[in-house]
Amino acid sequence: MELTDRVVIVTGGGSGIGAAMCRRFATESPRAIVVADLDGVAAAAVADQIRARAAASVRVVARALDVAEESQIGAIVAETHLEHGAVDLFCSNAGIATGMGVEAPDEVWEQIWHVNVMAHVYAARALLGNWLAGGEGHLLVTASAAGLLTNLGDAPYSVTKHAAVALAEWLSVTYGDRGLHVSCLCPQGVRTPLLFGADGASGVDSGLAAEVVKAQRVIEPEEVADTVVAALADDRFLILPRPEVADYERARAGDRERWLGAMRRLQARITGG
Repeated sequence: MELTDRVVIVTGGGSGIGAAMCRRFATESPRAIVVADLDGVAAAAVADQIRARAAASVRVVARALDVAEESQIGAIVAETHLEHGAVDLFCSNAGIATGMGVEAPDEVWEQIWHVNVMAHVYAARALLGNWLAGGEGHLLVTASAAGLLTNLGDAPYSVTKHAAVALAEWLSVTYGDRGLHVSCLCPQGVRTPLLFGADGASGVDSGLAAEVVKAQRVIEPEEVADTVVAALADDRFLILPRPEVADYERARAGDRERWLGAMRRLQARITGG
């Protein structure tokens, strides 16, 4: 997909990868960018940044959006269609972490399930009708390298990111021959509030999970955004800002027992256990 004259919605656009994608997309001369975030003030700040730098022809709007509420996703899709034309690209990017294991309370599991999985389902429900009727549409699901591998120290995050990858694959298989293009973004170790922040509005510092990632090379959100634009142009399904993640996934699939043992040793080394 080329982004020129396209209508784009990005959830989680108020910070991190989402904000970087919005800024990068604006350089491709889209028709409109909708910056959506639970934090409406943060979304507005990103929109203001883009307006100050983008061409006058690029329409930029900010919206407060709770992706855990299906009605809100449906409303933003309908509003965007009415004001700017059919949505061409929906980046279902918002996500949260917990830093907890299986002991996490049911309400924590329920919240992360709605944000990290059901939000993608809600987006697909809101978009599929028009996209299949028109024969074209692109859904980008932000999962994680944890969705291909795992994430030490955060069971709810790992489980929901695996589910996000599975959903993206299912959508591609089911609708790929009917005009739906699906991309699954699986970054690892990005300098975002989700990894480094400590307040609940922008993310959590997820203990062991964060320390594992921070011990490796951490990349900037702008690098992820550049990779996304290149992958969209190539109509790539799996987007890996760090290509070595593909090697890790092959190692895991090729010898699961060996991979599990290596992960246990890594955890023991980090925790001193």
